Amino acid sequence: MNSGILIVEDELITQRMIAANLERAGHQVRSAGSVSEAEASIVDQLPDLVLLDWVLPNATGVGLMRRLRSDQRTREIPIIMLTSRAQESDKVTGLEAGADDYVTKPFSARELLARIKAQLRRRAPQTTDDVVEIAGLLINPGMKRISAAGREIDLGAIEFRMLHFFATHPGRVFSREQLLDKLWGDQVFVQDRTIDAHIRALRQALRPTGHDVLIETVRGTGYCFRHDVNTPRCA
Repeated sequence: MNSGILIVEDELITQRMIAANLERAGHQVRSAGSVSEAEASIVDQLPDLVLLDWVLPNATGVGLMRRLRSDQRTREIPIIMLTSRAQESDKVTGLEAGADDYVTKPFSARELLARIKAQLRRRAPQTTDDVVEIAGLLINPGMKRISAAGREIDLGAIEFRMLHFFATHPGRVFSREQLLDKLWGDQVFVQDRTIDAHIRALRQALRPTGHDVLIETVRGTGYCFRHDVNTPRCA
């Protein structure tokens, strides 16, 4: 699945080179040449991952990263620092400030793509095309196919994204508001009860194979997807 990546880099040639490689790999790319541009872009739409230079006009990438990590809305976004600062002390500072990875220039496109994939798999697995198998359900996001017990399961686009998100975060309870943000984005206005309608449609589609019981309603909170029918109910 296409992931949205924000490049925060003031060197235009480097910015364009990275963007071209990411777009060829299927990512949706936005770019910013300064901290203020990056903050405006993040307010407009949350990225799935940020590639962040250290040295930027009038501010530092480290300062921006600390602000992102202190904000509830942005603290979980994976951040990879891309910088020419290669001293061990710089790496330690960057990682301690909240970077998930630290890549020094020059770097190869192949290495960067591998590091991005590793971070998305770890922090945002719902943005990858990795096949997921859980409780007998086989979910192939690249081909938009779901099967169980040798039979195909037809789902609408929203229900597919919902199931994929649930299957990559089993055992966790999500409120309706959180699901809206994850499935539609936090800048799209959709009533939270819309989630209930899609949950009903998803359960109905999974009922023939018995997987509808994996979607648990957590009273007063939201919904949870269990690892298996035999696992304890969600808290």
